[in-house]
Amino acid sequence: MIIGIDLGTTNSLAAYYTEDGPKIIPNRLGERLTPSVVSIDEHNQVYVGRSAQERMALHPEEGASLFKRSMGSKKEFHLGNQCFSAEELSSFVLRSLKEDAEHFLGQEVTEAVISVPAYFNDVKRKATKRAGELAGLKVERIISEPTAAAIAYGLYEKKESSKFLVFDLGGGTFDVSILDYDDDIMEVRAVAGDNYLGGEDFTNLLFEYFLEENHLDISDLSEKEKTYYRNQVEKSKCHPEEDGSFRILATVNGDKIETFLSRKEFEKKASQLFDRIKQPVRRSLSDAGVRIREIDEIVLVGGTTKMPAVRKYVSRLFGRVPDTSVNPDEAVALGAAVQGAMKERKESIREVILTDVCPFTLGVEVAVKRENNRMENNHFCPILERNTVIPASRSEKFYTLYDHQTQVEIHILQGESRFASNNVSLGTLLLTVPDNKAGEEEIDITYTYDVNALLEVEAKIKSTGETVTKLIKNQDTDMTMEQMQARMKELSYLKIHPREQEANKVLLLRGERLYEEATGELRDALEAVTRQFEAVLNRQDPAKIAEARKEYGEALDWIEEELWTF
Repeated sequence: MIIGIDLGTTNSLAAYYTEDGPKIIPNRLGERLTPSVVSIDEHNQVYVGRSAQERMALHPEEGASLFKRSMGSKKEFHLGNQCFSAEELSSFVLRSLKEDAEHFLGQEVTEAVISVPAYFNDVKRKATKRAGELAGLKVERIISEPTAAAIAYGLYEKKESSKFLVFDLGGGTFDVSILDYDDDIMEVRAVAGDNYLGGEDFTNLLFEYFLEENHLDISDLSEKEKTYYRNQVEKSKCHPEEDGSFRILATVNGDKIETFLSRKEFEKKASQLFDRIKQPVRRSLSDAGVRIREIDEIVLVGGTTKMPAVRKYVSRLFGRVPDTSVNPDEAVALGAAVQGAMKERKESIREVILTDVCPFTLGVEVAVKRENNRMENNHFCPILERNTVIPASRSEKFYTLYDHQTQVEIHILQGESRFASNNVSLGTLLLTVPDNKAGEEEIDITYTYDVNALLEVEAKIKSTGETVTKLIKNQDTDMTMEQMQARMKELSYLKIHPREQEANKVLLLRGERLYEEATGELRDALEAVTRQFEAVLNRQDPAKIAEARKEYGEALDWIEEELWTF
């Protein structure tokens, strides 16, 4: 079975396909969303999801979140005395989802379709694929999040041709995609976005407001205090008041404080973030050559689109109320599951041809002749333009620069800048050419790009007919199969926290966090119910543990409510 996975910045989830359509796979706690958080204790025990989130509140230096934003980069995350890359941390999340799926479905899961933001470049897509492989999954396809969302909305089942826009604002990334559906072909016409814009930026805005209102200097706060205040802000953001305002509850210097921000004030403070949303929308419409009035449907995807202020802004921007009939948190995973079913050729699903586009322009570095025949390096020459429907193949002719030149280095680049140094380097290819005068040797360079973000570069020397072909991989971040297997072996000593203990561990970690936040009688009450729950755990009777877990959870709910009763 192929499952669909939405590997998110803030939350991740998995889905599978049934005869009744795609369904979300609940995690080990029975929840649909798994926080994309990892924590590791002193015994090399890995915590993923809610338990990691609770543990990070107690030990922030031993956990990590938001690592999706660094996918494919050299950034290292320090968890205690260990270092991990973003793709390794992502592999822990994927492995946890895989185990949850196996437990729920009652069978081994080895294959998956994993989604990525449409605006992820080649390096980030390959890193996501490696994360899946490190988790023990064969990644059948990397699918763009807006395409997956469109599938979830059933837009491919429409009887008539239609154009639709997918507005995807998640926890850490923003994409806007314009798609065309006609005669069982779903074609992505254009994508644009911002890999560093999402719900976390709205959280940062509220966090800065909270600190300012309460005269707190972030440089004076410990990591634990910062994590605590940020968690309180995040709760307020995810659960705004009915009128869209925010009420942040926190203990500051021993006092219970309520910090309030109206929706109108929030919208004013968030104006720069909304301006950043507007730019990719305009760019995607321009690249697709369509106007807003020509779009038949607009759909919202991503948890951040549930914020009242965001929905109001989007409605005003497009002049209509977008479609939110599918849960924005779940649309991508559901669509990925349908894509997995299409790969398996399930009889109950109507097959549709999906086409994607190059999210970035692919080209080479060239020299440009200036006045007095002076050659100026560091220029970018596009070969495959952004938003070209893939798979695609394009060729361009190039010539030698100097007399007696015998070698040509082809520098493969990805990006939109006129200058080579501002774009992403994907690798180089070295050619040996016949000794001749400048401009006499012609080289045809062909780029072929497919839906799995594989780029093949072919260089042909016209005078000799010699051809050099190479699959380009980013040398700084790509791993060979041998290196990957070695790293998997290195990570094997780390143990994902046992499934049967997860629900108990989450409650105990939550109890520890509340104990630190409480005082007086509430702290005494918490100590008593925690000891009582631990005593039942020590008896190892599953039926009694299940009953005690329910009672302990209800007690924690009551204590947390009392904690914030003014």
